[in-house]
Amino acid sequence: MASFGLKVIRGAFGIGERMSPSISGWLAFELFCRTPSERQLTINERKAIAAASAFMREARQHRLQTLTDCVVVHEFRPEAAFRGTVLVMHGWRSRTEYMRSIIEGLRDAGFRVVSLDLPGHGGSRGRKLNMARAVDAARMVATWFGPFEAVVGHSFGGALAVNAVTGSIPGIAPVETEKLVLISAPESMPEVFEQYGRIVNVGPRSHRAISRRVQRVAGRPLEDFLGAKQLAGMERPTLVIHAPDDREVSAESAHRYAAAGSHVDLLWVDGAGHRRILGDPRTVDATVAFVSGLSTVASRH
Repeated sequence: MASFGLKVIRGAFGIGERMSPSISGWLAFELFCRTPSERQLTINERKAIAAASAFMREARQHRLQTLTDCVVVHEFRPEAAFRGTVLVMHGWRSRTEYMRSIIEGLRDAGFRVVSLDLPGHGGSRGRKLNMARAVDAARMVATWFGPFEAVVGHSFGGALAVNAVTGSIPGIAPVETEKLVLISAPESMPEVFEQYGRIVNVGPRSHRAISRRVQRVAGRPLEDFLGAKQLAGMERPTLVIHAPDDREVSAESAHRYAAAGSHVDLLWVDGAGHRRILGDPRTVDATVAFVSGLSTVASRH
């Protein structure tokens, strides 16, 4: 059953659709971009953050100023011979701590890993995030630490990786990288907004107002933010890792990414869900091997 707060939001947007869809759409977009407060962390999330405290102390922290935000970048340096730099980006309602297993795997393989806390997440300030702000943050990290051997992104961080590398936001230069790794990444931003609209009861006229707001903020139509189409125009080797049982991002996203071209490989990690996949040894091993150029993924089904 929906929470009382969600019921109120759904009712308000239902009224807004009838009375003023332009205002309703604007408010819906602003709500979509609102990042979670630290006070909303669950007990399990707090435990995970505490468990990773020693690991986080191993990193050097850097604060970078973007056009709109101050973000934190965690730099993990390898003890072995330096093999290049990898950018790691988490998803929505996430942070660097949750990417620990992948960061450790890459660092142990000799890569310097820089992990970005997106605006409104982890150590970064703010309560607002959209694709333009995220791409701007990734570009700033690239300015200081790039070019990269690979960019690794989970969930929204995967969609961000595609947009940052392909230069989807006008006026922001593409992030330079040799390879991409997309873990549980949504392929279609229009679908993401449609799913969100169904949850909060955004009507068709209000949804059109959201699309206009996206174009104003991001500089291009919402319909342009299709990951498979973006990847198809980019020949960098890409590894897509997804769990068939992912309940947050449909496995159909992985199929679409894989159909972008022969430069995209697909690995299924059965039973790993949306978040457990980050700590799954199959995910870590495949990511490290792919970035290191040691293996080719066999499964593309």
